[in-house]
Amino acid sequence: MPVQVVTFGCRLNSYESAAIKELSGLPDDTVVVNTCAVTGEAERQCRQTIRKLRRENPNAFLVVTGCAAQIAPEVYAKMPEVDKVLGNNEKLDANAYQKSAPAVSVGDIDSPAAPINARMPFYFEGRNRAFIQIQQGCDNACTFCVVTKARGKNKSLPPEKIVAHAQKLVDEGYPEIGLTGVDITAYPDLAGLVKKLLNEVSGLKRLRLGSLDPAAVRDELISLFAESGVLMPHLHLSVQSGDDLILKRMARRHLRKDVLDLCSKVRAVRPDAAFGADFITGFPTETERMFENTLNLVREANITHLHVFPYSERPGTPAAKMPQVPVSERKERAKRLRAAGDALLNAYMRGRIGTEARVLYETDGKGLCEHYLSVKIGEGFRSGQIVPVRLTGIAETGVFEGSVL
Repeated sequence: MPVQVVTFGCRLNSYESAAIKELSGLPDDTVVVNTCAVTGEAERQCRQTIRKLRRENPNAFLVVTGCAAQIAPEVYAKMPEVDKVLGNNEKLDANAYQKSAPAVSVGDIDSPAAPINARMPFYFEGRNRAFIQIQQGCDNACTFCVVTKARGKNKSLPPEKIVAHAQKLVDEGYPEIGLTGVDITAYPDLAGLVKKLLNEVSGLKRLRLGSLDPAAVRDELISLFAESGVLMPHLHLSVQSGDDLILKRMARRHLRKDVLDLCSKVRAVRPDAAFGADFITGFPTETERMFENTLNLVREANITHLHVFPYSERPGTPAAKMPQVPVSERKERAKRLRAAGDALLNAYMRGRIGTEARVLYETDGKGLCEHYLSVKIGEGFRSGQIVPVRLTGIAETGVFEGSVL
């Protein structure tokens, strides 16, 4: 059977899974599980899927890689369902997948032997949106996070290589490219890179930015939203909390005012901009009043695309040693925050009804508009086609009804 890759976690993992699929010479019966370690629940789901895949594929050569494998290779090596464990540096090395290679190959994540982006994929699921990893790793030390253990220190790709790959992707037929990484705001002169892509990649119709650290978004980048319609007006921010004391205990580099100022600056140059954000509820020592500060921030900044996670203790992190909030309260606050986000999103969508949008058609009669919302437009379009529509209604939260113009 062809190589099968099952992906958990972030956009970066999805990008690397696309690269794994393009490796040549892997055993034909290989099944790869590209794991995530951002929460304990993510790791539990990975293990559950590994067991399920073994039941469904009893003769497969099952390889586990990704962040959970990098941090705790011994856990996966002990699973009877697993044949091989590879670290994040090794996951893009075809030789490491050979059955004759070591059963466990997980090296120093900061080893210079494995250059960033040794593989840059050309084919992405759906054939309508492509991604480019511009950097790897993180130099910050947030108290809740294991990313530095899983991904190592910040390393960036040369801008010339990024621009050249972007041009090849556009030539392959992708109208939209997204920039991804662990912390793309750590890229040296991110604004300069974005400007090069906008100016030098012929035929690029859409450019999206991955998750942004509010503390590191510079005015030079914000100004580009006013200058180019190719840069999509949707920004996803790594906020995590709306309470200043909790942000300090998280060792984040921003305060709630920085988030409000950033949203205001972007809207000043791009009034239609929409914002998403990551939030953690029930971080150690978070009180009800502190959580309400997060709710208020979401409303004040009108953040409409929320990714909400109840806090999950990560072994070896400073936050795991702090006084913990009961799990039931973490989950209850997450539920309330998601409900607030859904209300803001529905209000935002109601305000867009009657306006025009350009929809990147994907599949099943739906596509994605500029503001990262799905739009139903019916069948009869090719994947990757950009279709002008009028937004006529709301099918469900996060999904518009659209009429083709």
